[in-house]
Amino acid sequence: MIDFIYQDPYPILKDDTQYRKITSDFVKVEQFGEREILTVDPKGLELLAEEALTDVSFMLRTTHLQKLRKILDDPEATDNDRFVAYNLLQNASVAAEGQLPSCQDTGTAIVMAKKGESIFTGVDDAEWLSRGIFNTYQKRNLRYSQIVPISMFEEKNSGSNLPAQIDIYAKKGASYEFLFMAKGGGSANKTYLYQQTKSLLNEKSMDAFVRAKIKDLGTSACPPYHLALVIGGTSAEANLSAVKKASAGYYDHLPTTGNMSGQAFRDIEWEQKVQQICQESAIGAQFGGKYFTHDVRVIRLPRHAASCPVGLGVSCSADRNIKGKITKDGIFVEQLEVNPKQFLPETAPHLEAPVEIDLNMPMADMLAKLSQYPIKTRLKLNGTVIVARDIAHAKIMEMLDAGKPMPEYFKNHPIYYAGPAKTPEGMASGSFGPTTAGRMDVYVDEFQKHGGSMIMLAKGNRTKQVTDACNKYGGFYLGSIGGPAAILAQDNILKVEVIDFEELGMEAVRKITVKDFPAFIITDDKGNDFFENL
Repeated sequence: MIDFIYQDPYPILKDDTQYRKITSDFVKVEQFGEREILTVDPKGLELLAEEALTDVSFMLRTTHLQKLRKILDDPEATDNDRFVAYNLLQNASVAAEGQLPSCQDTGTAIVMAKKGESIFTGVDDAEWLSRGIFNTYQKRNLRYSQIVPISMFEEKNSGSNLPAQIDIYAKKGASYEFLFMAKGGGSANKTYLYQQTKSLLNEKSMDAFVRAKIKDLGTSACPPYHLALVIGGTSAEANLSAVKKASAGYYDHLPTTGNMSGQAFRDIEWEQKVQQICQESAIGAQFGGKYFTHDVRVIRLPRHAASCPVGLGVSCSADRNIKGKITKDGIFVEQLEVNPKQFLPETAPHLEAPVEIDLNMPMADMLAKLSQYPIKTRLKLNGTVIVARDIAHAKIMEMLDAGKPMPEYFKNHPIYYAGPAKTPEGMASGSFGPTTAGRMDVYVDEFQKHGGSMIMLAKGNRTKQVTDACNKYGGFYLGSIGGPAAILAQDNILKVEVIDFEELGMEAVRKITVKDFPAFIITDDKGNDFFENL
């Protein structure tokens, strides 16, 4: 007969997080019988959430920025790796000033909390955390991205970025611990669950599995990534929860070996193997190279004998994760980096001069100009661009299905897949980086057939149907760097005006004027695609 043993499933061995104190207010130790209770005024929860979501929208962890600088200093990094890393460091420097968020997709607000059993608030904690999140999105230049269903098929933007995802767990003690995330759609969409079997659990099978599945990630979620691979789990949802936390660095201090009680552990050997596989993939930091990932976390969990869930996910170049805590000493939030400029080199990485494209030429002339250059060619775009993304594309498809003509603006100008954050006072644009191109793939053939979407500008790899459509109709897909939304707003976007579907908010169709906007030829009119060659 075996003895009962309880094991903390995720025994985090230490917390070396550097915190800054927000306030000593809102907390008080009171006596309840023979025990001490930490009472927390709910306004403290509101303040903590507001501070955390504000900081994480404009600043990044020092360790993340150090990894970007490492790319610039690595002689094995490609020119494209360095170009992306340099742009991301520039973007972090602009965002840290507190006006332009680091990414235009300011994300779904996610809170994971562990509430000590000696903490008393007397309220629904999720409501007060939501109040703080609401305050941040109202006061700052952030984007409202949450779409709420009115019926099965009718949706509207909530106008507040609520609801948030808030999960609160119980623990021992008199402290309240938090992990806050601002999770953009691009990286959230690159979370995968694979239901595997015992047959995966050997060196050969695992190696083949990883090599195949990292291609599912692609580049649309803005690498370099912090990648998490979780093998096992008592349920599918337990696996995916571990993926999200591991990608945020929350499980960095797990044990590195398992035990008979089923504790989660990091497999350091397999982290190194997966990192090597990612480097050998040559996907790189978006446009080919060594730095598809900054680092990898491989977490091993217990499993049911008949199940072997495997989860794969990332935290992207907008690595927006921040811890917080409430103790008897006050309310604290993780200290993020306030001076990203220290990681920029004195001179930018050397690159061949880009090809300049005048976007105010007739469309036929633009297509002829682009046709002179091979894929991978770096471009500098100047002129007029139309901005349209998911809902606008769906509405234009409805027009075509109803026998109505395609809007002329879709034929006469390149189409930029993006949705801006709020515009700061005195600026031409809010943060305005590209969104994931793949979501619009289903529209490309039909739109190009009608003379629209002939030049598309976005981020990430696309499906073969886009390559085939561009080959058939003479179109192009240009890749923009995913991640540097703040610096694009500051340096490259001169004017923004809404021209259609104004009621859609950030999904409205806009006409923008760009200057020296960076891009690469990814898919050309001859059936070539950059990512097929990797």
